[in-house]
Amino acid sequence: MMQNLSLLPREKLLRHGVSALTDAELLALFLHTGYKNMHVLMFAQSLLEEFGSLHRLLSADYSHFRTVRGIGKAKYAQLHAIAELARRYYSSRGTKELSFSNPDQVREYIQSQLVTEEREVFLVLFLNNQHNVIKCERLFSGTLGHVEVHPREIIREAMKYNAAAVILAHNHPSGIAEPSKADRMITSHIVKACLLMDIRVLDHLVIGQGEYVSFAERGWI
Repeated sequence: MMQNLSLLPREKLLRHGVSALTDAELLALFLHTGYKNMHVLMFAQSLLEEFGSLHRLLSADYSHFRTVRGIGKAKYAQLHAIAELARRYYSSRGTKELSFSNPDQVREYIQSQLVTEEREVFLVLFLNNQHNVIKCERLFSGTLGHVEVHPREIIREAMKYNAAAVILAHNHPSGIAEPSKADRMITSHIVKACLLMDIRVLDHLVIGQGEYVSFAERGWI
C-alpha cells in the first residue's frame, strides 16, 4: 500500500500533466522520502501546514527548519536548491520572450526577480510599440519598508531604450502585497510624468510572499 501511494504523484503527473499536482504532491516528488512511519506525501503536507505556504517553506531560513522534525541539512539544502532553480529558470529565459500580451508570464518573471529580496527593490520593464519587453532594470533599492523612487530617472531610462511603455514593479519584504498610500501616490506621479513624454504605464505590480497586487487589474491605471 505504501509503495503504491508513493507512485501516485508521479503517475498523476504523467497522466494529467504537472499542473494537475497539488503543492503537497509536487513537494513529495522532490523530497522523495518521508521519515520513519510517515509517508513522503503526508510529510510534504505536514511541512506546508507547518510553514503556512509553499513560498514560506522554500524561503525559510535554517533556524526555522531546525525546529521541524524530519528536516535535516540535506533536505534543507534540497528545498533551497529548488527555489533557486526556479528563480534561475525564469532569469535564464531573459526578457526577449516576455510580452504584455501574456501578463501571467510577465508577473511570474517579476516575482522570480523580487520575491526573495529582503529590502524593497523597484524595477521597471521597458516595452516597445508591440508591448514586447526590451529591458528590465532595477532602478531603485531601499530599506525593509521603503524605497525612494524618482520619476525622472524612469523617464531617462525609457528614452534611452526608446520605450513606448513601461511596467512598474516593487516588492514588499513584509510579505503583504497590499499597496500603501505612498505606492499609489508615486505611481500617479510616474503616470503623469510618462504621459508628458508619450510613454504609457501599463501596470504596477506589488509583490508579496505568494501574492501580488496589480494596479491595472484594480482599475487604478
